[in-house]
Amino acid sequence: MLRPNTFALTALLALLTGLGPLSMDMYLPSLPDIGRALHASTAQVQLTMSFYLAGFAVGQILYGPISDRFGRKPVLLAALTLFGLGSAVCSVTESIHHLIALRLVQALGGAGSVVLGQAIVRDLYTGVRAGRELSVMGSIMGVAPIIAPLIGGALQTAFGWHSSFVVLMAFALIAGSTVARFLPETLRQKAPGPFSLRSIAALYGSVLAHRGFIAHLGILVATYVGLLVWVSGSSIVLQGVYGLTPMLFGIAFACGSAGFLVGANIAARIVMRLGLHHTIGIGTAAMATGGLIMAADVALGDSHVVVLVGSMTIYLAGMGLALPQAMAGALTPFPDRAGTAASLMGFTQLSCAAIGAAVTGLYLGHSAWPVAGVVATMGCLSFTIWALTRTARAVER
Repeated sequence: MLRPNTFALTALLALLTGLGPLSMDMYLPSLPDIGRALHASTAQVQLTMSFYLAGFAVGQILYGPISDRFGRKPVLLAALTLFGLGSAVCSVTESIHHLIALRLVQALGGAGSVVLGQAIVRDLYTGVRAGRELSVMGSIMGVAPIIAPLIGGALQTAFGWHSSFVVLMAFALIAGSTVARFLPETLRQKAPGPFSLRSIAALYGSVLAHRGFIAHLGILVATYVGLLVWVSGSSIVLQGVYGLTPMLFGIAFACGSAGFLVGANIAARIVMRLGLHHTIGIGTAAMATGGLIMAADVALGDSHVVVLVGSMTIYLAGMGLALPQAMAGALTPFPDRAGTAASLMGFTQLSCAAIGAAVTGLYLGHSAWPVAGVVATMGCLSFTIWALTRTARAVER
């Protein structure tokens, strides 16, 4: 069995939380081909992303309270099984409507690995130590959005769009086998009382009443909306507006995603010295800077793909600095309700991001401005929330 404070456990948790980026980023180079092959409009193809985000959000609201009551490991295995089955059926469908619905099923399974990975971290660590662990996980997980579009572009070129879902099915099988054999149960004390809708509502109410949780959640939501609008719209913008091939898109997307890896690596080195508050501040300032550069480049009317990707790299570097620390700050007050807090955190982030991605998708097609405007707005909003909520977020103990 894997033990706390070991790289092997950190790597496994990073792989589990990396399931989200893999599921979203690997098939991005295939979006134009999916539209052609399934005779679907751009808006319909975008719904395969929006429905995935919606399913991911709904799934997260369920897994936390269930795992607080029944344990992390059995719930995680059930989630990975559902994800694997959803991926398998996605790989053989020939209807855009079926693909949209199956992405919802796939997401309902994939949500569990993210929620439970975060809950397991809170089971084992707290405060800035949890922030450091999440940053190290982010450094490992940051490889996923870098290599996923590259793998997806290669798979698309060689085998077509179905192949990405076959690879995701294999990933679920490997992850499930590893969890079953090596991951110990980390929940030390199960939630007391009967398991009911009333008890779940009471748990969520107790989390929502905490001002520090709400303040950190605001930063997380703004960060995620900017990220997911980029993820869902970048394929249309970079391939449709700037004319990149699927493989070049994969390379450009990977270069941007490298920013997150750099930011998470820096955070892992400085958070124990600077603390959560200052590390989040540096990160949100970088996000605001990257977003404003992108918006200015597009607004000037002579936008270049290098500037667009470069500015998003700055945003994602800031996200790598801020995101793990904001998560740690949100989870720290709840040692006995970590699953519930992680569920609420994930649900709110992704439901807002899904709405943002769906609305932005309606305006995509001829300009990068819909993506640039949202990224700039969310970067500035995250920095503003950080600046105004220091007292509420004072949880570093």
